[in-house]
Order: sequence, then structure tokens, then C-alpha cells
Amino acid sequence: MATRANLDMSASALSQDPTSESDVDKALSDLHEHATEFAQLSPAEKASLLEACVPRLLDVSAQWVASGAKAKGLAMDESGEEWLAGPMPTIRMARLLAESLREISATGKPSLGTKTSSGPGGRLRIDVFPNSKIDGALFTGFEGYALMQEGIDHNSASQRQASFFSEKDPQGGVSVVLGAGNVSSIPPMDTFTKMFTEGKVVLLKMNPVNEWVGPCLATALAPLISRGFLRIVYGGGSVGKYLVENESIADVHITGSDKTHDLIVWGPEGEERDRRMADNDPVLKVPICSELGNVTPVAIVPYEYSDAELAFQARNLATMVCNDASFNCNAAKMLVTGKGWTQREQFLDLLRDELKNVPLRKAYYPGAFDRYQSLVEGRDNVETFGQADDQHLPWTIITGLDSDNKDEPLFRVEPFCSILSETQIGSADPVQFLQACIPFMNDTLWGTLAATIIISPKLENDPRVKAELDKVIVELRYGAIGINHWAGLIYGMTTLPWGGHPSATPKDIQSGLGWVHNTYMLEGIDKSVIRGDLKIWPTPPWFVGNTATTALGPKLTQMEADPGWTKVPGIALRALFGK
Repeated sequence: MATRANLDMSASALSQDPTSESDVDKALSDLHEHATEFAQLSPAEKASLLEACVPRLLDVSAQWVASGAKAKGLAMDESGEEWLAGPMPTIRMARLLAESLREISATGKPSLGTKTSSGPGGRLRIDVFPNSKIDGALFTGFEGYALMQEGIDHNSASQRQASFFSEKDPQGGVSVVLGAGNVSSIPPMDTFTKMFTEGKVVLLKMNPVNEWVGPCLATALAPLISRGFLRIVYGGGSVGKYLVENESIADVHITGSDKTHDLIVWGPEGEERDRRMADNDPVLKVPICSELGNVTPVAIVPYEYSDAELAFQARNLATMVCNDASFNCNAAKMLVTGKGWTQREQFLDLLRDELKNVPLRKAYYPGAFDRYQSLVEGRDNVETFGQADDQHLPWTIITGLDSDNKDEPLFRVEPFCSILSETQIGSADPVQFLQACIPFMNDTLWGTLAATIIISPKLENDPRVKAELDKVIVELRYGAIGINHWAGLIYGMTTLPWGGHPSATPKDIQSGLGWVHNTYMLEGIDKSVIRGDLKIWPTPPWFVGNTATTALGPKLTQMEADPGWTKVPGIALRALFGK
């Protein structure tokens, strides 16, 4: 696997109102008192708890979005993105987990997706999106599935599914969730996984960067808090350290950086850490799961695409870069093109035009300016778009990186700011290009979280190309793969498992280990795959600059809270006005 360069330039955000140690102790005590009670609640009782949260989440959604827009410097007419990244997926996950819990109550297991079949490489494929006819209508042409690990068949997948609910007399325990600071739905959705899939009560520590969403969550999740099953605390690294060093916790979940993971698991850098790693003697003695970022590649398989297809995919890529000011663990960071691809410059020109038209976003995440400067300084082929200032970084493309230079920092450092780099591999032959993708993306780029492949379906009429694409899907060590669309969509669908590829290890953690979301409660997962058409209409609501998204956001959120066919025409009509 690719080794990450040492770049620790992130500043620490300070909590506005950190929770005292005595209050943290009280929260832990409350949770311990109720851990076994929660673990032994029936699936139906747990479903009722989640169902009680859904209308409360909807009630706070407008405040949630307004607070997020303010924190990120967005005008309210630009706030559609916050709906799609905040309350909407949170509500969707709560509703779908409750449906699975109802199925467990009735039959002992959730349904095994909507269909199982033989997928790429002969692996078991479990279709999990769309999981309803309404989803199918709203996401025409999309399909998503979990590709299982080698050796898992239909029967073993069913037996392993929702394993917590096969335990007799579970005692439960306290899980510490160290919440992410960027996307506001991450903390509650990670919490739902630990509670309702794994059976733990949760102490959720909000990240100082987005602790603004904490009061909304406290109101919305009151049914869990009032029963002593959830506590929310605030603070920076010192509070996190106090929590993970508490001997009474059962496990830890973190969404953040690999540096934070390694500090928690192995201790500070130095001889003692080296000894611990050599002796397999971690500081942290309880299990940890994690989601830690990625130098996310977007590979375009060489072909003679139409002008409309190239234009659509240029906007698609711009969205992957610009969403949330590029402070996403799955933001596009490495454009991978084929050596000799005749449309490379045409596509780059279209991408440049898209970036010129996207207003700059506030660089709200700590350390962004330092990271940006360290990665662009002294380089040629750096192009910037937009007028930067002390609050905003420019959209930036760095072209022509040498794909053979494994010491290139941009291959090993996740910028976590507004930089997209480009490199060329293989050749203009689609088969040779796909063959080159596997070693480059697996062994040169750092991370194992998400990757996207753009390919014309016409190419797949060639059996050689189709076979090579299937091989790429199987052999890429990424937990999420998008075909023609942003792999980040997997995050928001919630029926699809989300996490780093299971090939990582605690000593080489890459993008982390463990799965969240995964409302079908599958186990033995290798990766999630989502696929859509090469070009779709109307403009997807998640596309950057879509003028309809601000109005669509609340409508889609209401649909997730209470799905119904009567809501579809209004959503469809509003979507048609998007540009």
C-alpha cells in the first residue's frame, strides 16, 4: 500500500464550551448504568426509538441547515448542499435502520438486500440501492450493490447478517464516537451504527469545527438521551484523550485523520511508538473503527466521448472538487487520464470553465491555508481560479504529475483543501489504461476509501474492456467505487456500506477499518459500488451550482422522513428548473 508523507500542519480548533471532566465522568456513568438495558431491548423497541427521532430531526432541519450555512459562509440561497449533507441522509438512515429492526423483529433478520447475484469476479453481489420504487423513480438509471469478500455466498451472508441480534443475553457497553468536523451528518450517522447495528450506548464527542450542530442533535435525539442511551459532549483533543484513555469504554469510533488514529492507538511518534508497533502492543486496548480520508482518484477511461458527455463529466468532477469547499474525505483529488488520450485538453478546458464559474467557498477547516501553501509552493503547472483572500482559497488544478514518481507528495498527502491534481497512466487503449489503474491507484496513491471510474457503456460492448473493468472493481483496494458518478454518493444512500477497504491494518491504517451506514447490517463486505448513466437529466441536485437545490433540499428531506408518491411530482417539477 502507498505510504503517506508526513505533513501535520492542521491547526486545532478550540471548542467554544468544552465539557468538564466531571461532566464527562457523569455522562459515562449514566451510559454504563443503561448499557445492558439498551443492549437487551427488543428490535421492535429500538425501532420505536429511532422512529420517534425522525419527526424531531425534521423539526430541527431548517435550524440545522441555517447554522451550517452560517458556519461555512454560505448564503441561504446556496444552502441546498447543507440539506443534502446534513438532515436528509441522517433522517434517511434513521428510517431505514428502523425498517431493518422491524424486519428483525418479524423474521430474525433484515432482508438480504433487494436481490443477490454473481457479481464481478464471481463474488456475491447484494443489491441494496434503489431499495424502494420511490428511490427507483427519483434515481432512474442508478444501481448500488455491496460486493462481498471472496468465499461468502448467499447462505453465509445471510447467516452473518445482523450478528449482534443473534447474541444471547448481550451485556452491551459504552462506545466513544469522536465526531467529524466537516460533514454534519457524520456524527449522528456514526452514532446510529454503533447503537442500532452494534448494540452499544454512545458517548458522542462533537468536533469543535462543527459543534454548532450539537444543540440540534440534542433536541432531535432526545428520545435516546432521555433514556440514558446517548450523551453528547464537547471539546478538543484533551477531552478526546480523556475519553479514549478511560478504562471503562468498550470501543472507539473516529472519523478524522490517520495521524489522530495512530496517536490514539500507538501513542506519540518516537521510539516508544516504534517499539509498540513492532511488538504489536497498542496503547489503546479496546477495538477501534475509523474513517480517515483518501487521495481520491477519478479515472477517465480513454474514448471518443461526445461533447455533451465531456461537458457533463466536467461538471461532475467540479462537483466532486467544490462540494463543501473540498473539505470532504471523498473529494476528488487526483484526475487520472490515459497517456495519449486525444480529448485530454478538451476535457481540462471544460473543467477550467466549470471552476471559473463556481464562487469560492470559505476555507473553514483548520490548517487549510498551510496545507495549500505547502503543496503548491515551488511547482509549475499550477492553475488557480477565483480571487483568493484571507478567508478563501482558489480552486486549483496541478497538471502533468509524473505517475512514476512514487515520492510525489500529492500522491501521498490528502490536501483537504481546494486542490485537484492530474496525472497520466497507461495509454489511450482502454484495456491498457484499466490495467494500469490497479497498481497506480492501489500502490501509488494513499488511501483506501473511495475511487471513481468514468467509462462509456459503449466501451463495455467489447468483452475485453468489460472483463478488465470487472477486474478493476474486484482488485481495487477501495471501500467505495463509483462508476460514472461520485463515489461519495454511497455515503448518502445509507443502504450501501461506507468505509475504507478491509485490506488496511492497524499498523497501516490508510483510510480506516470498519463499516458505517449499512442499514441492511451486512457483514463480510469487500466494497460498495454505485453506478449511473454517463450523462443524466435533469441536472442532479448534488451538482455544484444547481439552481434548484436550495428548494429541493427541504422537499427531499421531507420525502425521507415520510416517503410517499404524492411528494414525487413536486420534487420532479422542482428538479426540472435546475441548471
